Amino acid sequence: MLIIDVKNGEGIEKAIRRYRRKHRDTKLRNELRKRKEFTKPSVRRRHEVLKAVYKQRKNLG
Repeated sequence: MLIIDVKNGEGIEKAIRRYRRKHRDTKLRNELRKRKEFTKPSVRRRHEVLKAVYKQRKNLG
């Protein structure tokens, strides 16, 4: 759980901005999406290999 303390004289908009930044930096959303459904290790590994091949081709040409 993320806790954001609102300081004296600080606007709620600034506190919300800090919350969003902290939420993005902790990569909480990505973790939740990953846990939503199970992916077999072999499928995960295949996806990583395909991604690496794509990046390599993109950098070469």
